[in-house]
Amino acid sequence: MITADTETARTTAEARTPGPAPAAGPVLAVPPAAPADAAAYFAARLAFHTDVADVHAALAAGATDFTVVDSRSTAAWDQGHVPGAVHLPTARIPQDAGRLLDPAVPVVVYCWGPGCDGATRAALALARLGYQVKEMLGGIEYWIREGYEVDTWQGTEQRPADPLTAPIGAADCGC
Repeated sequence: MITADTETARTTAEARTPGPAPAAGPVLAVPPAAPADAAAYFAARLAFHTDVADVHAALAAGATDFTVVDSRSTAAWDQGHVPGAVHLPTARIPQDAGRLLDPAVPVVVYCWGPGCDGATRAALALARLGYQVKEMLGGIEYWIREGYEVDTWQGTEQRPADPLTAPIGAADCGC
């Protein structure tokens, strides 16, 4: 039988007994992965993605071990594209990839920018055809925002680097 004294004793004991730890904030609500799992994830991520700074540095150094593909429309291509890129709109990949790309050479594909899945769709289409492919994160938007040259229907253009995306006056960001 529970009496008022028993209930009071139980409530007092519960107040003194530490309960579960307070909930973690949003950063650690899901704990970090084990280091080996994290290493595997980040290695896999880098197998699928590259960024505009790395592509630019490789091209500037004369790299020929990959092909850059712009998967946007002709109007977008004419507006500005990475110098030396191959124009292959996503819808044309099944018909034209074999004619334009060497299957032995990895492909780096881009579209407009981070708000567009066009490069992801193009990468998927190329992978399904047997190409090794990476997506260039940031697309042409970040290529331009980092101050790199683009070829347009009117010639070569270059805008100043956006200080929110690239260091001013430095060759690279140091990462």
